[in-house]
Amino acid sequence: MEKSQNDLFLRACKKKETERTPIWIMRQAGRFLPEYRKVREKADFLTMCRTPELAAEVTILPVDLIDVDAAIIFSDILVIPEAMGMKLEMHEGRGPVFPNPVRTEKDVEKLNKINAADNLGYVMDAIKLTKNELNNRVPLIGFSGSPWTLMTYMVEGSGSKNYSNVKSLIFNRPDLAHLLLDKLSDAVADYLNEKVKSGVNALQIFDTWGGILSPADFNEFSLKYVKKIISKIEDKDIPVIFFPKGVHSNFNEIANCGANVISLDWTVNIGEVRKIIDDKVALQGNLDPTTLYAEPEIIIARAEKVMADYGNGNGHIFNLGHGILPDINPDNAKALIDFVKENSFKYHNAASCNG
Repeated sequence: MEKSQNDLFLRACKKKETERTPIWIMRQAGRFLPEYRKVREKADFLTMCRTPELAAEVTILPVDLIDVDAAIIFSDILVIPEAMGMKLEMHEGRGPVFPNPVRTEKDVEKLNKINAADNLGYVMDAIKLTKNELNNRVPLIGFSGSPWTLMTYMVEGSGSKNYSNVKSLIFNRPDLAHLLLDKLSDAVADYLNEKVKSGVNALQIFDTWGGILSPADFNEFSLKYVKKIISKIEDKDIPVIFFPKGVHSNFNEIANCGANVISLDWTVNIGEVRKIIDDKVALQGNLDPTTLYAEPEIIIARAEKVMADYGNGNGHIFNLGHGILPDINPDNAKALIDFVKENSFKYHNAASCNG
C-alpha cells in the first residue's frame, strides 16, 4: 500500500512521533457542508451510499474544503443488516427504520451469511474510487458498527428511548442474543477485511449504543465481540480505532481489546483516561460537538483545553466526541482545524524536550 503524503494520522494511531496533533471530524462529509447538500439534492441518502461516484465525491469534500488529516468513506453502519436480508428505510426526521425487526429465533435464522465482496461490493468500489481520486493526499478510514450497536438497531427497528426490546432479549434470551452477535461479528470481520483489501488505511468500529449497557453487560454483549472482530483482522499492520460512546467504565479492559486507538466521547476527561490506561493505546477525541455553535474564541479555548488535558507526547488524534451536527457553520469547523494544526506542535516539542 502506498504511503500517504500526510501520514500524521497513521503515525498517531500507532503512538509514533508526530510534529503536531492530527485532526479529522466524525461525520465530516455530512450535512453541515453546503457542497454535500448540493450532492444530496441529486439522490437520497441510501442511493448516495450505494453509488460509488457520489460516495467518493462527498468523502473527499472535507479534505478539499476544511483540510482534515484523514478521510472516512461515506457510508452507513446499517448496510450490513441490509445485506443480511433486512429491509432498511431512511425516514427524514426519524432516521433509519427496519419495518421488520429481528425479535425471534426464526428471525435470526433467516438472516443471510454475507460475503462482503459480493453483497457490499458498492462500498468496495467507492473505496477504490476514493483512493484513486485522493491520490494518497491523506489516509482513508473504513468503518463499521459494532455487533452490539447493529443488533440494537435490528431488534428495536428504529431509534428508542428505553431500548426495551433489545434489553429484553439479552435478559430473557441471552443465548439468542449471543447467536445474533456471533453472526454479526463474522459479518463485520469479513466486511472490514474486504475494506482493507480495497485500500483503506485504517478502520473504526462505532459502538454508538455501548453506553446503554451496565459495565458487566457491556463486557459480555459488546466488548467480547469487538475483541473477536479485531482478532480476525487479517492485516495486523492496519490501525483499528474503537469508539465506545457513553461508556465510562472498563477503560483498562477496553484498552486491552486489541484496538490501537480508543475514541472518547466528550463526557470524560481525556487526560484522566490516559492515566487510567497508562498510555497503553492512542486516544481520539474529544471536544463536545456542540462547542462548534460557539464563537471562534470559545471554540479555540475549548480545543486548547482538550489538548492540555491530554498533555505532552504523541498518540492523540483530535476529533469531536461524536459526529458534527448538521447545522454547524463550516467556518467554525475550519477555525477548529486551523487552530489545532497551528498550535498543537508545542505539546509535541515539549515532549521531545522533556524526553
